[in-house]
Amino acid sequence: MMTQPNRTNATAASVAEFISTVDSERRRQEAETLLEIFGRASGKQAVMWGPSIIGFGSSHYRYATGREGDTATIGFSPRKSKISLYTARNFREFPELLERLGAHELAVGCLYVKKLADIDLAALEELLKRSYEVAKVDYDARAESN
Repeated sequence: MMTQPNRTNATAASVAEFISTVDSERRRQEAETLLEIFGRASGKQAVMWGPSIIGFGSSHYRYATGREGDTATIGFSPRKSKISLYTARNFREFPELLERLGAHELAVGCLYVKKLADIDLAALEELLKRSYEVAKVDYDARAESN
């Protein structure tokens, strides 16, 4: 069975340089806030995954189809219209935290918020911590030296 390589991989690109290219001043400030929150939730340093995702930690996944690869355990992207939040786990596993979170939209593998002012940042941090901890067990998150 031939599988295609992942399109989004960890890179050596500078997180600070990426954030400096974000057009909106508000989005740049939100990205700085998220760097702190995600860093505390994971205990990891930020790493660029592909050209626009800031990831924390690395998890190896393996699907029933045989496809496998590595992904950021948790991460975000300060996109133009909404902030995309990613986790190796399903956000729906934590309904009580989603209820506390505030205005958001859920998709298959991510959660979207229009602006950080619309959400409870303490609920977000707890959601990320719990997601990270569960992913470490379920996806055999790799220990990193960074």
